[in-house]
Amino acid sequence: MLSLRPAAFLISATLMTGCAVGPDYRRPDAPLTDRYWGQFSVGQRPTATPASLVIWWESFGDPLLASFVSKALEQNLDLAQAQARVIQARAGLSAANAALAPSANISAQAARAYQSIETPLGQVLNSTPDYDRYGSSYEADLNASWEVDIFGGLRRGREAALAEYQASEAGAAATRLAIAAQTADTYITIRGLQARLDIANRQVKTQQRLLEKVQLLYSKGLAASYEVRQTEGALAQVQATVPVLQAGLDAAMNSLDVMLGTPPGTHRTQLAMVGSIPVAPQLKTLGTPADLLRRRPDLIVAERRLAASNARIGEAIAEYYPKFSLSALLGSATAVSAGNLFSGGASQSAGVLGLRWRLFDFGRINAQIDQAKGQEAEALAAYRQSVLRATEDVENALSSLVNRDAQATTLMGGETSLTQARQSSFIAYEKGTASLMDFLHADETLLQASDARAQAQTESTRAAVATFRALGGGWQPSDTQLTSRYPLSGRSATMSR
Repeated sequence: MLSLRPAAFLISATLMTGCAVGPDYRRPDAPLTDRYWGQFSVGQRPTATPASLVIWWESFGDPLLASFVSKALEQNLDLAQAQARVIQARAGLSAANAALAPSANISAQAARAYQSIETPLGQVLNSTPDYDRYGSSYEADLNASWEVDIFGGLRRGREAALAEYQASEAGAAATRLAIAAQTADTYITIRGLQARLDIANRQVKTQQRLLEKVQLLYSKGLAASYEVRQTEGALAQVQATVPVLQAGLDAAMNSLDVMLGTPPGTHRTQLAMVGSIPVAPQLKTLGTPADLLRRRPDLIVAERRLAASNARIGEAIAEYYPKFSLSALLGSATAVSAGNLFSGGASQSAGVLGLRWRLFDFGRINAQIDQAKGQEAEALAAYRQSVLRATEDVENALSSLVNRDAQATTLMGGETSLTQARQSSFIAYEKGTASLMDFLHADETLLQASDARAQAQTESTRAAVATFRALGGGWQPSDTQLTSRYPLSGRSATMSR
């Protein structure tokens, strides 16, 4: 009978050496400043309702906007793909967990054989007294095996699988954030294009009325033919902007339908009535750049992938060392009858202590370790670059938010002044104290100012959406997730070697 001492020794060694080969992971330092440069300017914005980062789309005061974002988070197919990737990563983690546990299987078979006496073996056996040409055999076995993870290769593999699973969860959160922001951005773009299209259509009607008046004056000999042509040219110029704006509006509506996981044209009826451009809400708090490490799921993805690559180094280093396994067989076999299968004489057992060691394969192992270290260095650079890109996103969004607000405010004042100037110019034209060219110029300037104001309002609100997205708004990781699932809240550290 196999002695249990070697097995006991291996198990004791495993329990005593709780550490695994390879570097232990520590979150690296991130190049972050204490605050955002644009933080003070944003705090001075004279805007309305303060918004929460978690469900910021509800703070725009537009129920249809909030409804579309909620639908997108339920129906978007990119988000469905991200959630499916989480399921795949969870399966990989389950497989890594299973590799640490013993495995067992049951096998059984029954056979019935007939021996021909025409064969050499049959002729020999046929000369034996009481030879039975029919034979039966029965066997039932329980097999168990366990790879004893003395040097931690399997545990490092499990660490990598866990980090990859966490990265997939954070990736799904990042997709959710992007879907909410893109849906809101597309909706705001639609409202902006509708506002610009309304301005253009109103201007077309104004120019048509002016053309009719000039034509009437021309028929009475009170206006020259060139004035009719100038008015017709001005009308054509305004009319030419309508198809371009309409094409952009159609494309934006189709894009919104796809974001909602529906065929293009599904929500045209809901969007047919022109609505106002949503007003950007005030930010409750910006936090600090260090908060991005918790709030931005894409940074969590990069950090978890770094952790996974670090664990893969230990998994590769473990190939330097021998691997031990324990196997056991407990079963019964008989060639007499099935009734004797579980009798004492039919029992069989075996125990095996296995050893596998890539003793003359260190060249390949070295290459695998170097590859793992290279992947870890790449992941480290990618993580630090992601942090820099994230802070850049926030700074750009804050700058755009402040300056687009200022632009919209300035253009609103300019539009008011130009409206008054156009009215005065028209009155002067009717009295004969101003030329038609003066009036057409005032009309064209007002159109440009109104269109620019609508664009500025749209871009100001879109900048607010970009700010919420850059700050990681749209999801709420709990304290438990921050400290256990994503270990980012501890002290800053560097990669351990």
